[in-house]
Amino acid sequence: MPHYIRLGLASTAAAVMLTALPAAHAVATPDSPTTKSAAAVVTLRYDDSRASGWEAAVAAGVASWNNNVENVKLVKAAPGTRAEIQLVATTGWPQATLGPVRPGGRGIVQLGSQAVTQGHDKTRIAAHEIGHNLGLPDTKPGPCSQLMSGSSAGTSCKNAVPDAAEQARVERNYANGAASRVPADGRILVDAR
Repeated sequence: MPHYIRLGLASTAAAVMLTALPAAHAVATPDSPTTKSAAAVVTLRYDDSRASGWEAAVAAGVASWNNNVENVKLVKAAPGTRAEIQLVATTGWPQATLGPVRPGGRGIVQLGSQAVTQGHDKTRIAAHEIGHNLGLPDTKPGPCSQLMSGSSAGTSCKNAVPDAAEQARVERNYANGAASRVPADGRILVDAR
């Protein structure tokens, strides 16, 4: 419930009514360091309609990125609309286009079941391949704590969360509401060891 405060102005007989909003309804100011303008966030749409059997892993991989970076957000494309990131289930090894993918651009993620057959985690695979589309190369060999170490971390690794350095690089790639000024690499990275 709003609270009303009556302030008397010493120089006039006028009174001003101000509404004090609860903290949950506070209005963000442009100067606020913790507030990110919706216009400054790059939105990339993804389509997983051809990734049958991978839907839960894709959703978890997308959530991992959305929960760990602010400058880019991944949203599921509405049916019939163009998506910048296409996710497809395949029988080979996972692979993806090296970005950063831009709005209106095109990134491909092939979610290869061969890696799953060999014991690798589906959610880690999905998050890792999406990381390529966001502009991250492989960091092989690497520890499980590095998402982009991919299969080199071994089949026991289930980590699907980018580390601080990976997060920072994606934030730079999409800083100031635009994809990196550096052109997308465009190579297809195959994640077989």
